[in-house]
Amino acid sequence: MRNKLLLNLGVATAALGLAGAGGYMARAAGQPGAVNARPIPSATVGAPASFADIIQRVAPAVVSIEVEGHLGPQPIAQNGPSFGTPDDGDGQGDGQSNGLPFDLRRFFQQVPQEAPSAPIRGAGSGFFISPDGYLVTNNHVVEGATKITVHTADDRTLKAHVVGRDQATDLAVLKVDATNLPFVSFEDRAKPRVGDWVVAVGNPYNLGGTATAGIVSALGRRNVSGSSYVDFMQIDAPINRGNSGGPTFDLYGRVVGVNTAIFSPSGGSIGIGFDIPADVVAKVSHQLIDHGKVTRGYIGASVQDVTPEIADSLGVAKSGALVAEVTPGGPAAAAGVRPGDLILKLDGRPVTDASDLTRQVGGVRSGDTIHLQIRREGQVRDLVVRSGLRPSEGQLAANDYSPNDGAAGPASGAGLLGLRVAPDDQGRGVRVAGVSSSSDAAQKGLRPGDLIVQAGQSPTHSPADLARAVAQAKQGGRHEVLLLVARGARHTFVPVELGAG
Repeated sequence: MRNKLLLNLGVATAALGLAGAGGYMARAAGQPGAVNARPIPSATVGAPASFADIIQRVAPAVVSIEVEGHLGPQPIAQNGPSFGTPDDGDGQGDGQSNGLPFDLRRFFQQVPQEAPSAPIRGAGSGFFISPDGYLVTNNHVVEGATKITVHTADDRTLKAHVVGRDQATDLAVLKVDATNLPFVSFEDRAKPRVGDWVVAVGNPYNLGGTATAGIVSALGRRNVSGSSYVDFMQIDAPINRGNSGGPTFDLYGRVVGVNTAIFSPSGGSIGIGFDIPADVVAKVSHQLIDHGKVTRGYIGASVQDVTPEIADSLGVAKSGALVAEVTPGGPAAAAGVRPGDLILKLDGRPVTDASDLTRQVGGVRSGDTIHLQIRREGQVRDLVVRSGLRPSEGQLAANDYSPNDGAAGPASGAGLLGLRVAPDDQGRGVRVAGVSSSSDAAQKGLRPGDLIVQAGQSPTHSPADLARAVAQAKQGGRHEVLLLVARGARHTFVPVELGAG
C-alpha cells in the first residue's frame, strides 16, 4: 500500500471512535428562506478578495454532529482478492480495483476479532436542507449510533434521529425537532468545473465552524470507496477528520458536494479530498425523506470492467460489462444470462463499463422489464430480464468470500501459466496448488486455493482442459487467456499472459 491511506473523515473522540469525512432537493431547494438563496457574484480574475460574505451566509446551516453508540462483536476486516472483486452490476460486487494505493478504512471497525462489545464516541459534520430540521451527513458518521446530538452554529444543542441511511452512497438523513432553521440548497444549474473555487465548512477534529477554501481538482473520480453509484468530485480545500458529512459550497453559496474521504499518508489533509456530488446527494436524500430507504433495481449478476487485457483475450473492443457470476434463481439467471456474457446495451443505451451498468440497473424499478444486448461466443443476442429489488448492502456482503474447503487431488500442470493445478475433488474446476512468484498470474493476484472454473470459453474440469484453452488462445493469436477464478463465494475474470511461467 506504500503507506498511503484513503480515509473517511470522522473524528474519533474515544479509543474506538467513528472515522469518515457525509438534501432534500424538492422540498427545500426552492423555498424562500434558504440562507444561500441570494447569489454572490464571483470574481472575474483571480481569487475572490474574500470568502467572508459567502461563509457568513451559509455557515449557520452547517452543524457539528456527536454520536454515541455500542459496537457489537466485529470480525477483523479482511482484504478482498488482490485481483479485484467484480463490480455490482446488480448490487452484488464491491467495485473493481483501479490500481491506486487506496486503503479505505473506517476505524470504528478496527477492533479485535470477536472482541467484546465496545462503546464508541465520534464526531462529524452535517447541514440543514429544510427549515423544519432535515439534515444530511454521511452514513458512516451515524452507523451504529444509539444517540445523536447536533450542535448548531448559534450554540443550540438538539437531539436527532435517523430518517434513513444509504450505505451504497454513504449518505444519511437526520431529523431534529425544530423549526425556522437556516438551511441551504443544492446546485441545480451550472455544474462545477475543474478549477472552480469551492469552500468547505465543517467540524474538523471537533473544532466546529471551520471553513477552508480551494478549487475543484477533478471530476468523475471512480473506485474511490468501492461505491458503484458515486463518481466523486476531487477538491483541494483542506478537509480533515470530522469534516465527514459537511458541505462544500461554490462561490454562490450553493452546495456542490458532501465531504466524504481524503487521500492521505498520515490521516491529515494533503489537499486531496473527495466529495459526493450534489446531484447524487439530492436524489438520495429525497428518497430517504420520502421512504426511509433507497430502492434500486437488481438483476442478480456481478460484472466487471473490460480491461485491455480482457478485451485482447476475448477479441473485443474495450467497452461493456463482463458478467463474472450469476446468482442462481435470480432475474438474470431466469433470463438466460451466463458468466462470460459481455453486456453491450441496456434498453438500447450503450453500457460503457461495469459502473455504468450498475447505475443503469439501479435506476430501474423492481418489476420493470429490462432489455439487454449481449455478446456471447462472438454472437450478439438480445435477452429480456425482469428486474428484482436490490437487497441491502449487508445482505449482499453476507454472501461475499465465504470459506471454500474444497480439496484438490495431486497437483499437476507445473509451469503452465506459472501455475500448478489439480482437479477439484468436487469436480467444480481445477484448484491452484502453487503459483510461481515471477509469473503474471502471481502479479494478477492468483494464489493457492483459488479455483479456476473456466478458461477461454470453456469449463475447466482438469489440467488438460486448462492446457487446451491455453493452446487455443495461442493459436488464435491472443496474448492472454481469460480465466474465471472463484475465491470463496465470489467469481472474477482474470486475464493471464500466455508467456508467463
